[in-house]
Amino acid sequence: MSDHIGSNKQSAPRLCCGAAIIDRSRILKRKRSPEAGHWGLFGGKIEPGEGVEDAVVRENAEELGIAIQLGRWICTVEHCDDGTGQRSIAQEYSASIISGVPRICEPRALAAVEWFAPDRLPSPLTAATVQATGALGDGRGAVEQ
Repeated sequence: MSDHIGSNKQSAPRLCCGAAIIDRSRILKRKRSPEAGHWGLFGGKIEPGEGVEDAVVRENAEELGIAIQLGRWICTVEHCDDGTGQRSIAQEYSASIISGVPRICEPRALAAVEWFAPDRLPSPLTAATVQATGALGDGRGAVEQ
């Protein structure tokens, strides 16, 4: 029996974070280039030694050039990438913009950024976004001031 790296062993899940950015009952979504044109929430990987909430704020500053205020925790999303088998676990929060205007700061990763009413979300959505949006509900009152 040969011992191949990764054979019959699951790697540790990647720790991630995300934010449902809400403004006047609209939700900001991104269309990511790497995910075959799927729409999703904003966020990414948590760096070693970084807190989850700090990572959410950092990721949104990097991707959109905005500062956000986190609201309530929405849910924990678990996802497995069909192509690579990589498992991810993400903590998702509601958030509001406190400064800046959303713009694409990472054009290799983002194809589009748009606001949507919760009852008129684009398609297709990432699996993680479906889970988080379902836990969020209609988006009203999601951010505690």
